[in-house]
Amino acid sequence: MKEILNHLFEYKTLSKEISKEVLINLAQGHYNNSQVASFMTVFLMRSVTVEELSGFREAMMELCVPLDVSAYNTIDVCGTGGDAKDSFNISTIASFIVAGAGQMVVKHGNYGVSSVSGSSNVLQYFGYNFTNDKEFLINKLESCNICFLHAPLFHPAMKNVAPVRKELGVKTFFNMLGPMVNPANPNNQFVGVFSLELARLYGYLYQSLHKNYTIVHSLDGYDEISLTGNFKVIDNQGEKVLQPQDLFAHQCKPQDLYGGETVELAAKIVEKILNGEGTKVQNEVVIANATLALKTAQPHLTIAQAKEKADDSLMGGKAKATFLKLVGN
Repeated sequence: MKEILNHLFEYKTLSKEISKEVLINLAQGHYNNSQVASFMTVFLMRSVTVEELSGFREAMMELCVPLDVSAYNTIDVCGTGGDAKDSFNISTIASFIVAGAGQMVVKHGNYGVSSVSGSSNVLQYFGYNFTNDKEFLINKLESCNICFLHAPLFHPAMKNVAPVRKELGVKTFFNMLGPMVNPANPNNQFVGVFSLELARLYGYLYQSLHKNYTIVHSLDGYDEISLTGNFKVIDNQGEKVLQPQDLFAHQCKPQDLYGGETVELAAKIVEKILNGEGTKVQNEVVIANATLALKTAQPHLTIAQAKEKADDSLMGGKAKATFLKLVGN
C-alpha cells in the first residue's frame, strides 16, 4: 500500500485493474486503518476517475453475496448520500411508492454516514429484520413488490472498512459506489448523486452496463430531485436540465425538506407521508422521484402517466400497504 499511496500523493491516478486489486486487498484486511483512511482521503482531495470507479465497482461486485433476480423486471431507487443536506428519506419513501404502483423494487441501502438517518436506520426503527436469506427476499419481492438489501450483509468484506468510514464521518468513494453495487444487479436503476461531476461519471459507467438508468442531481447539491430548483437528468437518451414544473410540481425551499435530528423524527416523517398526511411539498418531492423511477423501469410511460401511477400509489394507500407488508416480516 505504501507504493500505491506514494503514487497517489504524486497526483497520479490508478488503472481500472489496480483499483480493483487495491479494493479487494483493502476489503480483505490487508492494510491497516491508517492506510485505509489515507487511501479514502485521497479521493476527497481530488476527483475519482472513471477507470478507478469502474475498478472499485468490479471489486465490490466480485466480493458481494449475490441475489439473482434476473427472472424479474426490477429497479433500485436510491441516492448516494453524502450531500449533507439533512433532508428526509426521500428515496426510501419513493421506493415504496414505486413498489405500490406495481413495479418491483430491489432496494439497496445502509445506515446514514453523513446524515442522521439512512434507509436502514428507518427500516430498523420500524422493526424490519435485515437478512441476506435469498428465499426470504425473493418471497418479499413476489408478495410485496419490494425487498430490502442491507448493504453490510451483502458486502461482508467491507467490515474492515466500516469502522474507518464511521470515524471519518464524511462521504468517501464508498458513498459514490453504493447505488452501483446492488448485489441483485437490477436491470433498471434510478439514482441520485451528490455532485454534477459524479453524475457525469455515473453516466459514463452506466452506458456500458446495459440497463435502463436515470441519474439525477439537483443543481443546488441534493442527491435526489429536491424541487428546490433545476436538476440535471442523465439517462439512456442523453442529458437534460429539468425544472420542477416539468414534473408537474412546484419549486420549494430547503427547509421544507428537513428530515429531523434523530432517527425517530426521520421515521415519523416517513410514516406521516405514507399515511397520506405529508405536506404538499413532501408529497410533491417523493412523487417527483417516484415518477422518474417508474418511467425508468417502464420507458413506454409518459411523464404524466408515470406521475398518475405515483399519485395513485401514495394517495390511494398502496405505498403504505406495501410498506406494512414489508416491515411486517
